[in-house]
Amino acid sequence: MLEKSRIVIENIKPVVNCGDYAIKRVVNEIVNVEADIFGDGHDIIQASVFYKHSKQKSWNESRMHPTVNDSWSGHFSVEKQGDYEYYIQGWEDHGLNWRHGIIKKIEDGQHVNSELLEGAELLKPILKKCSKTEAELVKRAITSFQDSEKYEEAVSICVNKELEDIFLKYPHKAVPYESQKFPVYVDREKARFSTWYEFFPRSSSPEENKHGTFKDCENILPRIAEMGFDVLYFPPVHPIGEVNRKGKNNATDAAPGDVGSPWGIGSEKGGHKDLHPELGNLEDFKSLVNRAKDLDIEIAMDFALQAAPDHPYVKQHPKWFKWRPDGSIQYAENPPKKYQDILPIYFESEEWKKMWNEFRDIVFYWIEEVGINIFRVDNPHTKPFYFWGWLIAEVKKKHPDTLFLSEAFTKPKIMEQLAKQGFTQSYTYFTWRNSKHELTQYVNELTKTDLKEYFRPNFWPNTPDINPFHLQGANESMYMIRYFLAATLSSNTGIYGPVFEFMISDAVPGKEEYYDSEKYQVRHWDWKAENKLMRVITRINQARKTNPSLQQTNNIQFCEIHDDGMMAYYKYDEARENHTLMVLSLDPYNSKQASVKVPRHELGLDFGQSITLEDLITGNSYNWDQEWCYVELHPGMPFHLFRIHKN
Repeated sequence: MLEKSRIVIENIKPVVNCGDYAIKRVVNEIVNVEADIFGDGHDIIQASVFYKHSKQKSWNESRMHPTVNDSWSGHFSVEKQGDYEYYIQGWEDHGLNWRHGIIKKIEDGQHVNSELLEGAELLKPILKKCSKTEAELVKRAITSFQDSEKYEEAVSICVNKELEDIFLKYPHKAVPYESQKFPVYVDREKARFSTWYEFFPRSSSPEENKHGTFKDCENILPRIAEMGFDVLYFPPVHPIGEVNRKGKNNATDAAPGDVGSPWGIGSEKGGHKDLHPELGNLEDFKSLVNRAKDLDIEIAMDFALQAAPDHPYVKQHPKWFKWRPDGSIQYAENPPKKYQDILPIYFESEEWKKMWNEFRDIVFYWIEEVGINIFRVDNPHTKPFYFWGWLIAEVKKKHPDTLFLSEAFTKPKIMEQLAKQGFTQSYTYFTWRNSKHELTQYVNELTKTDLKEYFRPNFWPNTPDINPFHLQGANESMYMIRYFLAATLSSNTGIYGPVFEFMISDAVPGKEEYYDSEKYQVRHWDWKAENKLMRVITRINQARKTNPSLQQTNNIQFCEIHDDGMMAYYKYDEARENHTLMVLSLDPYNSKQASVKVPRHELGLDFGQSITLEDLITGNSYNWDQEWCYVELHPGMPFHLFRIHKN
């Protein structure tokens, strides 16, 4: 077929690494397909996208349409979770080519008796496929085409649009050419839209100087739900190692009573399939997970593939670790940082197959035993890429609802490769993007390049590991600005909760690390407290839940506003039925005034048509009928989150 085909198909989009990896979508999203499709000569070319779910036997067909310069576009909808494939088929269309040619000859006054006979032969196979109404026209066409005395009627039928529609519906595919097949992976909706809240369960107690429990966490759930968060992420909840345990502020010698870092996983009390006994038992954890589900919150577990020196793995599987010539074991390092309480896994071990299966079974255990479907993966960039590709595929094959968040703040191509291997969401550089130029450039990179097909960003203003310089000593306005940016630029967002809400920013001097870090000690929080920042976060989260335009990341356009200390951007949903406009000041200390250019063309507004902007934070409304409109912002409320209503 390839040797005889006269069709070329190239520059196909969306594709990741020439089809080595799947593009990503969620259920009911549309895959817009583009390609350059052309043939030799002047014959009429047609094309279709063929697609199917892995569990379907037959392919679905969706016709493509030409745009400009031999470019074609088409689309299809993905309606189920799991694996899809698509390919493009192009062909020289004999039926349409015949009709195009005969019309040209008729218009030139030529007699077309011979051409009419050719048309009759092209229509005969169609007769078997078409509907009763269509068949009447086809029969009449065949009869008149073969009867020279019905020449005028035949000519009339040739130029009839109904005949073209029949040829389009039942194409004559002359030696069609098919592209290779390209994979698509479809997740549930939470892959695209989620609002994360992180806290340490051991800091959940209402009493000071007391270790929190899963039961204490249950009492905090209503507060988190009321604020609009739908994913509650816990750092590791497994037994913490005793050997080389870290003390407060990362001290290498732990004092009596120091609780250690939860990432130093494993002790004589168990490993990755066990729970830290001071938090509670398995039934307590199940109760917490189920109570959270009742409030539409999913618990996300930390999946950290590393071990404390006294983890059971060290004795059971010594070959899974790297031993020095002097008989000591290699602990984790990221020079100049040292993690004496953590042993990295030696993935080059000769027992790698056994190891991989064990790590997969950890994930299976928490899914099947407790009902966990979201995992935040610690430092995945320090483990083999292909291990993650295998593990994620194995898990999703059995449990397709499972989502994986990649915690990798590293080189761009490494972060991108992890996403290609199957990670559902990814931490990003948002935490360090501050200026208007930096933010605009970064979001455009994520949403206007091929990254949008496979890299789902999750914007976090802070994490237990990152106390960014711009939040150290910052005022309330800066905290509001950073959450507003994270929650409206990206549809996936999260905060390291109590530290952010209470604006705790004491830092290790000269570093982006929290002083008295909760990673090494129990903290006490007033979970009944309320402040302005919490109320604003709640309003923003409510707006996200009620506006589909904020539930996706890619449909964004930055608007002109002539002040480098201010930003404006417009978002819309796939159906273009919900529109939001965000205008904010990046200055937490001073008032700002400027005019913003309204995206009237993108909104489909007629000349002079006005819009009403409903501020979803304050409840105020404004009527705008000009292309450029004035805004003034103050540190007390440094942004507008507008829902746009056309008048």
